[in-house]
Amino acid sequence: MSQTALITGASSGIGAEVARQLVARGLTVLGTSRRPDAIANPIPGVTYLELDQNDPASIARCAEQAGAVDILINNAGESQMGPLEDTPMDVIEKLFATNVFGPIALTKAVLPGMRERRRGTIVMVGSMLSSFPLAFRSSYGATKSALKGFADGTRRELAPFGIAICTVEPGTIATGIGDRRGYYIADNSPYRDDYDTVAAATRRNEDSGLAVTPMAEVIVEAALSKDPKPLYAKGNKAPIVFALRRLLPRRTIGDITGRFHGLSKARP
Repeated sequence: MSQTALITGASSGIGAEVARQLVARGLTVLGTSRRPDAIANPIPGVTYLELDQNDPASIARCAEQAGAVDILINNAGESQMGPLEDTPMDVIEKLFATNVFGPIALTKAVLPGMRERRRGTIVMVGSMLSSFPLAFRSSYGATKSALKGFADGTRRELAPFGIAICTVEPGTIATGIGDRRGYYIADNSPYRDDYDTVAAATRRNEDSGLAVTPMAEVIVEAALSKDPKPLYAKGNKAPIVFALRRLLPRRTIGDITGRFHGLSKARP
């Protein structure tokens, strides 16, 4: 049976590669972008729809134009970095609007059709920063934790109607997202030394991060599975670190995560 997949943030990076792979699998692929007419390298076989995840009218319009959707991949989002104290509240609120409220609104918009057809798969593209929180990435990690919470909590609600929902957590991926990330640090910030340490480590890790193609393959695997697992993860030695997460105290995992980014152990 032919399936239609809707992928948000399909103009570049992971979203574009997921779209490319799903086209190759023979699916009807719809990809979203804030400015579809400005996409530099549109993928043959992908129909692009305009979507601004901060605009309820745009979300409703996108869902209406998409029509019957069998697979929704909530991939679009923004990144942010900064000490919590230095990050303006309106900036945090906008990040939640983009990374959480927008994807949830789009999910709600496609659910009635999936429920009526008694089939569908929803994939939330999160981040390993949800499972392994890091200093100065609290706002971003919190948005990804919220997405995972929605997926985990909604799974049982949707299952009786043949709808699956899962989360994919990428580790550090070489997508160039560091050049588009929002950075917030006050002049003469007391957090400056540790912040600079984490920022430099993050840049190094992203420059040598996992390629987009294998990460997209995991998302495609989840999207096409008849019974997707609740959580998929790839990058940053995911099998090892998730095993350690199950075995070690939460504080120890936090210390290991910090050390990976150059931070020494600290206690109040």
